[in-house]
Amino acid sequence: MHIVTGGAGFIGSNLVAALCARGAEVMVVDRLRQGVKWRNLAKHLIAGVIPPEALWDFLHAGAPVEAVFHMGAISATTETDGDLVAATNIALPQRLWDWCAKRGVPFIYASSAATYGDGALGFDDDASAAALAKLRPLNLYGWSKLAFDRRVTQMLALGEARPPQWAGLRFFNVYGPNEHHKGRMASVVLHKFQQIMRGEAATLFASDREGVADGQQMRDFVHVDDCVAAMLWLHDNPGTSGLFNIGSGAARSFLDLTHAIYAALDRAPDIRFIPMPDDLKGKYQYFTEARMERLRAAGFRKNPITLEAGVASYVRDVLLNAEDPFA
Repeated sequence: MHIVTGGAGFIGSNLVAALCARGAEVMVVDRLRQGVKWRNLAKHLIAGVIPPEALWDFLHAGAPVEAVFHMGAISATTETDGDLVAATNIALPQRLWDWCAKRGVPFIYASSAATYGDGALGFDDDASAAALAKLRPLNLYGWSKLAFDRRVTQMLALGEARPPQWAGLRFFNVYGPNEHHKGRMASVVLHKFQQIMRGEAATLFASDREGVADGQQMRDFVHVDDCVAAMLWLHDNPGTSGLFNIGSGAARSFLDLTHAIYAALDRAPDIRFIPMPDDLKGKYQYFTEARMERLRAAGFRKNPITLEAGVASYVRDVLLNAEDPFA
């Protein structure tokens, strides 16, 4: 059995779909609540869904577990409840790490590119204690993810018990199916698509940084299928452990992304720039670009989906299917 925490969420549900397609038995750990998250799982044969508070009883019941994929987190970059974030993003993965170490179960967990802060120090997934200590995330979420990455490095240095395989994955700007429930934290692709379909202009944040033109803020946009492919590859190569960036390896502008959406809809671009929200000023990444050398050197060979191809597929094959825009 495979355990996927956050398995009804965006990246988690796409991983669940891929594992189920392989014929794997998958237990989802998540809360469905009253929204549409259940639809992220509706097409797939899963073993069940249990709430996070029931996870430990389930694990201690002794079901054989082949791997734990820990995708669950407080992922909102605007979250301000430090106690909640620390309990969810630091204490919980620590407890899962300890359980996997004791039981000999591989542990693959979601870190984040938010650990890199404003990017001034680059985007090298160097897991050394010295490199991690230099990073300065811009928000509470990024700090919590970095805190656990640093704890992993500390445990390894101290020779403490570890899972037979571990991997921390620094996801960059992920887009693709099954993100409708994310609200404000959904990808720019979904937000701009919805604006356009309402008959509005696509709005982008104006730049408030000298030397960066409006719409030329750049991110490493990566299709969720590429994220899943990396996780499955790690699962299939249990001798590979480490901290790895998961991105396309190529920064593209928000204007490039928005033009790709209009092209997928076969419409002429209509773009308007709006002021940066106050709660994002000073916390907004103007450039991200994953260095992918470490994962490539480990043996991962899949070429990333291009921005234009990924956006076209997402828009035409998923979002335009109004009756069932879920994977």
